[in-house]
Parts: sequence; structure tokens; C-alpha cells
Amino acid sequence: MTDTAERATSQPTDAVEAVTEWLNKNWDPDLTVAEWWERLGLSGWAAPGLPVHAYGKGLNRNDSVAVQNAIADFGALGAPGGLGLLLAAPTIATHGTQEQIDLYVRDIVTGQRAWCQLFSEPGAGSDLAGLQSRAVKDGDEWIVTGQKVWTSGGQVADLGMLIARTDPDVPKHQGITYFAVDMHQKGIEIRPLVEMTGHALFNEVFMEEAVVPDSALIGGLNNGWAVANTTLMNERAGLGSGGGHAAASAATPGTVVNDLAKRAGDFVSTAGAARRRGGASAGAGSGFKLLVELAKGNGKITDPTVRQDLMRLHTLGELGRMNNLRAKAAKAIGQDVPGLPNISKLSMSEIVRQQRDIGLRIVGPAGMLHAYKSEDQAGLNEATGNPFLPMVTGMALFAQAPPIYGGTDQVQRNIIGERVLGLPKEANNDKTAAFKDLPKNA
Repeated sequence: MTDTAERATSQPTDAVEAVTEWLNKNWDPDLTVAEWWERLGLSGWAAPGLPVHAYGKGLNRNDSVAVQNAIADFGALGAPGGLGLLLAAPTIATHGTQEQIDLYVRDIVTGQRAWCQLFSEPGAGSDLAGLQSRAVKDGDEWIVTGQKVWTSGGQVADLGMLIARTDPDVPKHQGITYFAVDMHQKGIEIRPLVEMTGHALFNEVFMEEAVVPDSALIGGLNNGWAVANTTLMNERAGLGSGGGHAAASAATPGTVVNDLAKRAGDFVSTAGAARRRGGASAGAGSGFKLLVELAKGNGKITDPTVRQDLMRLHTLGELGRMNNLRAKAAKAIGQDVPGLPNISKLSMSEIVRQQRDIGLRIVGPAGMLHAYKSEDQAGLNEATGNPFLPMVTGMALFAQAPPIYGGTDQVQRNIIGERVLGLPKEANNDKTAAFKDLPKNA
């Protein structure tokens, strides 16, 4: 039986029960990470939200999150995380050919290749369609030159989701094409950007005559804006409240970190800590539970204002969960909830701000102490006597990022206002004028 046929005939009526039964038969901690991820990925359980023809199960988001949690609760290594699973796979499943799905998505769900997102530019962040990186056709290849910024995971990526301008003579949204680009080539330079947390999750990426084969063009020439919007919708839904933790992983996929050859069972005990270190991807539920335990530990749980703010945080998390149920019910009757990914993204921004404010109130003056380098952490833990403090301070420092990345809060509100509520847009001619004739950011 082929992989696709096996997935098609095993569609579950109860996703959690089905994946648990499968894990009982298949989980083996002595497998290598690569061997386990291949077993998990080809079964359809690594990315159950993908369609069956794209190595998934066709489940809705709520059931997919339940499957992720069931794998973690079972004690097995979860699916390969990162932007490949969160963004590239659903985009290619929607817009790619079956040949591209078998080439790219198979390597994503089995963890063989890690991905990054090459969208934002120094002069095109909120106005993403104003990007100036260009791709010029040369035979059966494209030559790409330009600069990208805020590239999460670029330093460990094998492939990148690249949007570049392929026609400057048409309006800016119409002359963009979406590519899969090999990050391991001499035409690409990656420079980490150290954030105020002390980490370097983001990168600058410089492309100087990087080469992309024509076969790596996803979704059609000059149709990149539509393809990119699929990526962005998956990003906002995945990063939003109730979106699960698809971006987190105990082991790192791809060829750079060299986790694939290690024993799968060695990563299971660190999975929870890895998710907590992931900032916003750790989710509202785990942040709320941590803060409640901290408040109990130092007596702040009796403060009525702290209790009130904790319940406000709990309420936001519950609203995210209920919105997932709304989406599930709408999908069951062939509908959707307009603007829900954008609402979820806005909710997550509010959740991390709440976590920041409550966490710092709970720990008090100790919240001013943070180890910006990993080698300093043990000394700080000994001095404060609180090993959970870095989670609070790290969360507080990171809280400024979610309202910006994945589309700023202002962009989300504009989308809801214009596309969902039908409010008028600001007057401009960017839908009619050629991109080359528009004024450019400095």
C-alpha cells in the first residue's frame, strides 16, 4: 500500500484515540530522530492538518492541536517544528504541483529540511508589497539580488520561502513571484541580529546573484502575492491565540544542527522546556500556569489585583480556544469565520503583554535581573534562588516582538477593517501604477 493510500484509508473519527493507538504500535525511543520523523511524517500524524495528498490527514486546526498535545502527553517526540511545518508545507500544499509537494513537503514532515521565510525587507516591512528584491530570468534559472530582514531561523535553514519582484512594469502586488530557494549557496549571506533578550532568533539575509531553478517557482509567475497571503494567513493563525505550538520542537529539523542522527528518546524529556523557551509559541496556557504557580510560591496569589489579572489572562486564552471551536464548526458546514486569523494574532499580542505585566508584578524587583548569555544563567539562578525567573524576564523582553512580527497589530486591524468590515481604504494609486513609478522608501 502506498503512503497516500494508507493515509486515505486511515482517516480517524477520533483523532486523539487514533494517534494514541498508532503511537502504541510505532513509538520507539531508540530510533534516530530521522527514523522516527520519517515514520511519523509518512503516517500523516506529523502534520494532520495538511490534506491527504500532502502527507496529512485533512483535520481541522482544533483536532490538529489535539493530536500535537496527544503526542506530547504520550511521551513521544513531536513533529519537526519550525517554519517548514507551520508555513511552507500548507502553502505548497495549496499552490504547488504534486511534484513540488512530493519534493518539498515530504522533506518537511519528515524533518529532513528546515525552512525560513524571506519576506520582509528594510524598506518593506508593513508594506510588504513594496519589496525591491528582484529575480531575473536566465534560461531555466532565476538570478536573485536583494536584502531581507527579520528572517527567523535563517541560520539553521536549508530552504527559504522567497518572494521577489519579477515584473516592475505592473502594479506592485502583481509583479511578485514566490520561490523555494536553497540557502546553502555562495550567493546568500546570513547575519544574525541579537535582540534585547540576548538571543538571535532573527537574521539579515543578503542575496547577490543567488540562483533559483525555474522548477522552484511556487504558484505561477507573478502570482506571488496570492501565494504569500496563504503563508501569512497560516502564520497569523499559527502564532495566534489557540494556534497550538507547531513552531516549537525539541529537536531541530534540517541538516545544519545535526539532530537527525541523535536518539529520538533523548529529546522527549526536554520538550516542555524547549516549548517554554520559544517565547510566544509556548502558548497562553503554559504561560498562565507558570504565572499561577509563581504567584502561589511567593504569596502574590492573595493579591486581588494579581488574581484579577490572572483571570483576565485565562479569559484571553479561553477565547482563543473557543475561536478555534468556532472555526471548526464553520468548516464543518463549508464556511469560515472572516478575519479570525487576524483576530487570533491580535489576541496573542494582548496575551504576551498581559504575561509580561503580570509576571513582572509577581517577581517584583527581581524582574530587573536577566542573564543575556547562557553561561551567566547558573550564577543568576543561584543569586536569586528562583530558577523560573528567566522565564518571566525572557517573556517580558520578548513581549515586544509578537505585536510586530507576522504582521503588526496595526496591519491586522487594517485588514479586519477593510476586508472584513468593508471600511474604505486610504486613497492611493498602488493598485494601478507600475511599481517602478511609485515613490520608494529611503
